[in-house]
Amino acid sequence: MQRKLRMGMVGGGKDAFIGAIHRIAANMDGLIELVCGALSIHEETAIASGKVLFLPEDRTYLTFEEMLEKESKLPADKRMDFVTIVTPNFAHFAPAMLALEKGFNVVIEKPMTFTLDEAKQLKKKVEETGLTLCLTHTYSGYPMVKQAKQMVKDGALGKIRKVWVEYPQGWLSRLSEREGNAQAAWRTDPKKSGKSGCMGDIGTHAAHLAEYITGLKITKLCADLNTMVEGRILDDDGNVLLKFDNGAAGVLMASQVAAGEENALKIRVYGENGGLEWAQHEPNTLLVKWLDQPAQILRAGGNYGKFLSSYATHNCRTPGGHPEGYLEAFGNIYRNFALTLSAKIDGTPPSKEMLDFPGADDGVRGMAFIDNVVASSQSDKKWTDFVV
Repeated sequence: MQRKLRMGMVGGGKDAFIGAIHRIAANMDGLIELVCGALSIHEETAIASGKVLFLPEDRTYLTFEEMLEKESKLPADKRMDFVTIVTPNFAHFAPAMLALEKGFNVVIEKPMTFTLDEAKQLKKKVEETGLTLCLTHTYSGYPMVKQAKQMVKDGALGKIRKVWVEYPQGWLSRLSEREGNAQAAWRTDPKKSGKSGCMGDIGTHAAHLAEYITGLKITKLCADLNTMVEGRILDDDGNVLLKFDNGAAGVLMASQVAAGEENALKIRVYGENGGLEWAQHEPNTLLVKWLDQPAQILRAGGNYGKFLSSYATHNCRTPGGHPEGYLEAFGNIYRNFALTLSAKIDGTPPSKEMLDFPGADDGVRGMAFIDNVVASSQSDKKWTDFVV
């Protein structure tokens, strides 16, 4: 396709953290341009944000309804190709559904919706329309996470037996939602975040990573959710025992009161023949431990291409020794989505590497994880079935 994809954005105004991250990621490969936006529910902020981002006045909208209606009536060579939704959780479903109804592809922040029922409705609409939905589970964009997935898929470790995944943060160790921290305020408010705080925010990332790398599905769980900071409404800490569909056992820990931690996401996967270990603090490294031979250290980068899968090398951006981090992983999600969408517009089949990004199925399972973890934590049963 001999043009950039045209992106609209809902939310993500000039003072919003995640909106800027999405714009950087979308711009990283020169495949996408921002052409319009409904960037804030506050008129002054929406207009000011449009000016800062050099959007035309007539494409700086005050509501997502106005944006989607007017964009759908523009000529095909001008209107946006897809919309990115970067609002708080409670405001995901309505713009996403309307976008699909108007014929627009969608990129959306996780968790996909506010409720499981909404997630199922979105998935059904995606299937009905044939449009593409991308869910930004960022950590699946790292090259060495993709390498781990392919090694498991190729059977290098044998049958998977054990999965440990942990995501400790410390930023909510105090009652900062009442101290002017806007990010904390909406994430700890059940009316905006949903029925779970910590598990909904970062536990979903950990669960997705476990299923993504192993290719397995969680079938049972035993959860213990905690609210450690006095005065907080939603959980800020939790531990979950997992059972997978091949019989493997797992442990998932997520906490936002692990004082001193930043985003210390880490996963270990063990099979009959060996294990894998990956940590976001050292994302270019995949440690491979073998039962009957010395351990290996696999590294992202061009100098190590012959040891890595096509999925890993497709998502490597820099020569060996240069770190690739959160923004690059986010950029990989957008690039694969953009390449897939461009191929569909051209009527050509996207490659399997292009298609490797989270979608509606992942969104439904993420919302199901939240529901099941909360239900398990409130139950007296040791194990509860994972119901989707």
